[in-house]
Amino acid sequence: MPDQVTPPPSMHWIVPFAASLSEPCQHALPRLADAKALPNLRRLLGQLQEVARIEGDEYALSMPHERVLAASMGWPDVDGQLPWAAWWAAQDGVKLTADAHWGLLSPGHWLMGRDHLTLLDPATLALSETESRALFEAVRDLFESDGWALIWGASQRWYASHPSLQGLPTASLDRVIGRNPDVWLTDHPQARTLRRLQSEVQMLLYQHPINDTREQAGLATVNSFWLSGCGPVPACTATPAHIQLVNALRAPMLADDMPAWLDAWAQVDNTVLKQALQAVDAGKAIALTLCGERHAVTLATAPAPGLGGRMWQSVKRLTSSRSGPDPVALLNSL
Repeated sequence: MPDQVTPPPSMHWIVPFAASLSEPCQHALPRLADAKALPNLRRLLGQLQEVARIEGDEYALSMPHERVLAASMGWPDVDGQLPWAAWWAAQDGVKLTADAHWGLLSPGHWLMGRDHLTLLDPATLALSETESRALFEAVRDLFESDGWALIWGASQRWYASHPSLQGLPTASLDRVIGRNPDVWLTDHPQARTLRRLQSEVQMLLYQHPINDTREQAGLATVNSFWLSGCGPVPACTATPAHIQLVNALRAPMLADDMPAWLDAWAQVDNTVLKQALQAVDAGKAIALTLCGERHAVTLATAPAPGLGGRMWQSVKRLTSSRSGPDPVALLNSL
């Protein structure tokens, strides 16, 4: 009897920040144990099977969802060396020279606390294009005088090229937001240049007119940058058409806003996962990848059963509990 083969999915949803080891998230997760919480996810867990799992830890430079996306594009899985600068440049319509090594410069605010720094989410700065371009021009000479090439891509994304970026591992921006950036600066020999530039940019922007205006308006200033996603331009920078990244959980998780995170989960369940369940009920092959801080698990439609198997599944659907399996154990495993 030939082995059954799981059919390729017609749609694959990837959900980053499905869970976290953070204390606020660990306190919030039991709320999802309620039988009425996430009804569509519960039903999906009863009808899909685990087909893949990416293992890691919370200290890895790359996030699990980044590794899943990278695998879909055929990139080598090298921690901290996934070329997201090239991927984002393609989204921004920026042409990068293929024979150079590029990195993503994210202008941001390093919050000076009593004991340590904290990197704020650049998206929360609401940096306008005019502000971003002015700050970009302010630091351009500093970089270019050191042999770098800089390209403006978007308000939150600048692109930088330099020979020192070859083989340089960097932590994902999503890994560092809300944490001390100093901890995530690698001890790679080529990172010394990066640390020096970060210090010089801090001094250069300290009294920039844009920052003076923002400070007077009660807004966070741009006082540094984070470099990530270094590498040469890969052969493929296009996410496969059947893959959809679901980013609704990202912002509340990075802000440790657990009421908003729980609301976002309910919204994802009522929209994305409802669509996924409808596809399963229509007999389509789908995949769902849930990603946490450490691991990612991919669930997919089971191989098509024979007549007896279909009859058994019909009986199972009719007799099973509507609430389905408790998703908290799965989310805790991420």
